[in-house]
Amino acid sequence: MLEQDVLLDYVRKAKKGDEYAKSIIFNHNFPLLKSIIRRFKGKGVEYDDLYQIACMGFLKAINNFDESFGVKFSTYTVPMVIGEIKRYIRDNGAIKVSRNLKILANKINKFIDEYQTINNQSPTVEFVAEKFQITPDEVIVALDSSKMPLSIYDKFDDEDDSQELIDKIANYDSEEKMIDKIHITSIIEGLNDREKKIIFLRFYRDRTQSEIAESLGVSQVQISRLENKILDKLRLKI
Repeated sequence: MLEQDVLLDYVRKAKKGDEYAKSIIFNHNFPLLKSIIRRFKGKGVEYDDLYQIACMGFLKAINNFDESFGVKFSTYTVPMVIGEIKRYIRDNGAIKVSRNLKILANKINKFIDEYQTINNQSPTVEFVAEKFQITPDEVIVALDSSKMPLSIYDKFDDEDDSQELIDKIANYDSEEKMIDKIHITSIIEGLNDREKKIIFLRFYRDRTQSEIAESLGVSQVQISRLENKILDKLRLKI
């Protein structure tokens, strides 16, 4: 584990193009990058692509880092990498569907749902085409497009000030909360197995020091000392 002043010296060298310094910083922050990448798995982008994009964001963080910001390099890096990945997902979706076609598909699906509720049967393609004054082929294309993956940054409807779909997803973490979680996760990953278990039981399972001591076969005093040492170690990394 690199001390902060040593890491900062490597960052200065990396900003000047020192490849060895870059590799040292990268290896030091690799658990952090992995934590960020995991947050975006299942968003329609291959892991290898996410890895490459994260590396690009990491290099930008090195080049743009300014000591006068008064923050640790890792703290500055997280939003830079997240921003790089989010821009890629927003701008380079695997399947592009025009906004107008998506809006039409939403309207047609809504009409079909209402028609089925009232008439207990689905309308014909020809009936839908007549309703929306388009051809049957255009109805089919629109309905097919509604089955394609949507970007979480698409507008919810056709109003310019409409919320994006990301705003409609329940329990979706704010970016600030996401950054905090990623940072904390990466820090905890640097602990050994015993330290991780103590932190998990103490703060995620709300166990008392005595209960943890019993499960580990040690005294409560030992757990108290270990907990203080672990917290001191985490404070140095935050």
